[in-house]
Amino acid sequence: MTSIRALAGACAAAFASLCGLVAPAEAQTYPTRSITMIVPFAAGGPTDVISRIVTGHMAQTLGQSIIIENVVGAGGTTATTRAARAANDGYTLITGHMGTHAASVPLYPKLAYHPEKDFEPVALLAGTPILILARKDFPPKDLKEFVAYVKANAEKVNAAHAGVGSVSHVSCELLHSILDVKPVGVPFNGTGPAMNALVAGQVDYMCDQIVNAVPQINAGTIKAYAIATAERNPSLPNVPTTAEAGLPAFQAQAWNAMFAPKGTSPAIIASLNAAAIKALDDETVKKRLLELGSVIPGPKDRTPEALATLVKNEIAKWTPVLKPAT
Repeated sequence: MTSIRALAGACAAAFASLCGLVAPAEAQTYPTRSITMIVPFAAGGPTDVISRIVTGHMAQTLGQSIIIENVVGAGGTTATTRAARAANDGYTLITGHMGTHAASVPLYPKLAYHPEKDFEPVALLAGTPILILARKDFPPKDLKEFVAYVKANAEKVNAAHAGVGSVSHVSCELLHSILDVKPVGVPFNGTGPAMNALVAGQVDYMCDQIVNAVPQINAGTIKAYAIATAERNPSLPNVPTTAEAGLPAFQAQAWNAMFAPKGTSPAIIASLNAAAIKALDDETVKKRLLELGSVIPGPKDRTPEALATLVKNEIAKWTPVLKPAT
């Protein structure tokens, strides 16, 4: 009997030792095949562009390709639900943002996932200031005229967005709450298609992330009334802040970040985070992001813990703003 117990104890000890080796071994071998990065909007939009820039460098670090898969629908929640249900082996990730991982909570009472409970935060990739934009022939010449015009024509004007819960939708809901108006919303399957409609003059105005707007503003195909941050952005030095232009209450900056399904091992999260940080420190990556107007997160904002705190705070921030809109 003693020998049997001794053998059982030895087996248990050996099993425990083996388990202790799993995480380090996993960190050393991951990844062994290509990784899928789900982007919850159409190609060409802000989230897609940032994802491609950062993951392009990450792939070099990790030694495996990262395949971008654009999955559109329901303001990004279709793709995010899919990512939440994916295997937690590190081979399916998602670039989430303010809409999918914060605003979705108050906007979708029957949301099939919860940003805090169903995902492991990996890394914040970029901040993206919000701009108030309009078709190039929209009558108002500046922000003060825009405010007066929208208030006077709220039932006639329309605002494009990338679906309920998207950054473009959420940020304009904040603007509309400040102006106390309810214009017609025109949804698209992504910010890229919404921007194309704005350029074509098919919609009146929209609130959009700077990453999607710089080329169009510089080309003169759309007009920019103001940027909703405390300071002007170096990529658009001639665009005034909302405070300078007469609407200081409208302050909004979106963000894009990497998440993995809940239960993904700490070793894999650490590998992905390290690769993301290395990408953000790369001069070419930084230059490309800054040219688009992105705000690159500092060291203290790049940890999984910092991202978890951001998601929690953003849910708390947007819930009272968006509850009346549901």
